[in-house]
Amino acid sequence: MAGLVAAARARELGVRPRVIEKGTRAGGSMLLSSGVVWRHREWDDFRDECPGGDPALQQLVWERLDDGLAWLESLGAEPVWTETGNPRTVGRRYDPRALTALLARDVELETPLPPSDKLSLGAPLVLACGGFAKRLAEEKGLLLRANPWSDGAALDLARARGAALSGGLDEFYGRALPSPPARIGEDDFVPLTQLYGRWARVFADDGRDVTPASVSWSENDLAQAIARLPHGRAWYVLDEDALARGDRGRTAGDMVAAARAAGGTVVDPRELPFATPPGARIAVHVVAAVTHTIGGLKIDTRARVLTDDGDPVDGLWAAGVDAGGIANGGYASGLAQALVLGLAAAESIAR
Repeated sequence: MAGLVAAARARELGVRPRVIEKGTRAGGSMLLSSGVVWRHREWDDFRDECPGGDPALQQLVWERLDDGLAWLESLGAEPVWTETGNPRTVGRRYDPRALTALLARDVELETPLPPSDKLSLGAPLVLACGGFAKRLAEEKGLLLRANPWSDGAALDLARARGAALSGGLDEFYGRALPSPPARIGEDDFVPLTQLYGRWARVFADDGRDVTPASVSWSENDLAQAIARLPHGRAWYVLDEDALARGDRGRTAGDMVAAARAAGGTVVDPRELPFATPPGARIAVHVVAAVTHTIGGLKIDTRARVLTDDGDPVDGLWAAGVDAGGIANGGYASGLAQALVLGLAAAESIAR
């Protein structure tokens, strides 16, 4: 999304961008998402939930998102929902395919990013390659819940030109999915998400009860906790009350049924080789899956990539989750980050 936004805004400002895409289609991981672009309703909640992030970058996203959404809609984007369904957040939900079709223009597909030494130094370049989710998932032995092209090549290019990295390079936004042998394709990333862990008892494969004392509303903290277990796997064990609870119009029971239909491991808790709580009705084997990385390139509020000394790298900008330092320590909207930083990069270049 970030690169498409930057290109669209650049055209409005009289700049003629070249848009290259290493993948076989435009839209990146936005095309695989639920399409919700949001921010925290209250600034203090953003800071509390992402305490390791750069306050200046967080302020940029928090303050500019509403104008960014209005800009999208001025281009013809039509929201599916005008609210997020979460009282802690505000934003819009769009059809990802319609948004991609609206923004994607003259995209050169299957065009790899040129090596750093083949690029003209000083010529404006916006890196918007979706971070390094593929690389992180492979390093941690986790599933990838994103496009297969976000492998960190943009970060490598920037580092070769003197760019600094933010903190949080081992952090990611992710979800629990039914573990293999479940059949999970790109179109299944949203419908097969098992987003009820905060009502479950959580067990490691060896039977240890690893249920956290508390789980955030996003469950991103739980996904990262599962990722630290052997093979990134865990069991969610639910009783009748947990099965009846829900999120975004779906109950835990609905999500368990989807996991079972996809071939996931859904069993009677009495079949497990360890004791479970009285009243347990269902056990679901889940795996942590990486959607996008949280750490990335260090940038300023104009989306310019910075060196370790805090100076801008000549001709280099980063948007979306190629940039780091916004949601560190928690979870915030990657699509909001893409929209705001894409606009910021285009406007900085035009100036």
